[in-house]
Amino acid sequence: MNDLERALEALGLPASDNHALPASGLTFPDGCHYRIEISGVERVSALETMIAEARRHDVPVHRIIATVGGATYLTRSELDDFARMAGEAGIEVVMTLGPRRGWDTGRQITTSEGLVSGMRLRGMDGVRHWLKDLERCLEAGIRGFLVADEGVLWLVNQLRERRVIPSETVFKLSVFAGHANAAGARVAEQLGANTFNPLADLSLAMLSAMRGTISIPMDVYMCLVNAMGGFVRFYEAAEIARVASPCYFKFEPGPSEAEIYAPWNPPEYHDNMIRERIRNAAVTMELIERENTGLRCSPAGCADLSIPAVGG
Repeated sequence: MNDLERALEALGLPASDNHALPASGLTFPDGCHYRIEISGVERVSALETMIAEARRHDVPVHRIIATVGGATYLTRSELDDFARMAGEAGIEVVMTLGPRRGWDTGRQITTSEGLVSGMRLRGMDGVRHWLKDLERCLEAGIRGFLVADEGVLWLVNQLRERRVIPSETVFKLSVFAGHANAAGARVAEQLGANTFNPLADLSLAMLSAMRGTISIPMDVYMCLVNAMGGFVRFYEAAEIARVASPCYFKFEPGPSEAEIYAPWNPPEYHDNMIRERIRNAAVTMELIERENTGLRCSPAGCADLSIPAVGG
C-alpha cells in the first residue's frame, strides 16, 4: 500500500481525502474566494427578472447557467437579446445546448438501469447537432457552454485551440458528468474544462482533496432540487469557500430539473423560481459574513469573466 500511495502522490493525487481541511491557497484573479452562480435562467424575461432581483438584494451575480431546457428553444432574436442584456449587466453566460440525451430516439437513459450510462451524446450526428447549436449561440455573442460529455469536452477544447471557435470561449463540466474525487477533477482540468461541477453531496474533506489537485474553480451546490437530494448547505458555505476557493456557489431549489426547466412553463413560473434563487444567494452571503469575515466575494462584472460579446 505504501508503494501505491507513493504512486498516487507522484501523479499529483492525494492518497486520501484531506481531513485536515487546510485553507485553500488559491483565489480568483481578483483575490476573492467565492462568486455567485444562478442556475436555470430559461428565458429573456427570466434574465430581466434576475437582474432586477439581484440589484434589490444587493447580490453580485457573476455567472448564470442558461436554458437548461435547451438553447434550441430560443429564437436567434431571443439569443441576441439574452447576450445583450447579460453583456450590459456584466454577467457570464454558460449556455446549456440541445439536442442531447433524452432529446433523440435513444431511450436507455430513461430506464432505471440505463441512467448509469450518463449524459453522453449518442453518435456523431448527435455531436454535430450539438455543435450547430453551439455555433448559433456563438454567433449571438455567447461565450460560455455547459458540457456533460468528456469526449465532447475534449473535442471543443481541440476546436478552441485551433481557433475554430473563439479562444475566449469557456466550458463548464456539468454535475451530470458525475465526478466525485480528485482523479476525476484532474481529468476535467486536463480535458480543458475552465470550471468544474463535482457531485453535489461531497464532504469538505473530499472537496479539499480536489482543491489540492486542480487550479480551476469548483462549482458547489448550496441547495439542490428534491429529486437529486434536496439538501441545503447554506451554513457550510463559509467552510467550503475557505477550503475550496476559488469556488462558485450555485442555487437550484425546486421539485426536479425536469419540472422546473420545462420550456413550456409560463414566464411567471420561471420568474418566481429566479426570485427564490436570488434570495437563497442573499442568505448564503449573509451567513458567510457571520461565519468568516475574512472571506471575500468578487464584485459584479469581474474582468476575467467570459461576458457575452454583444453584437456577436
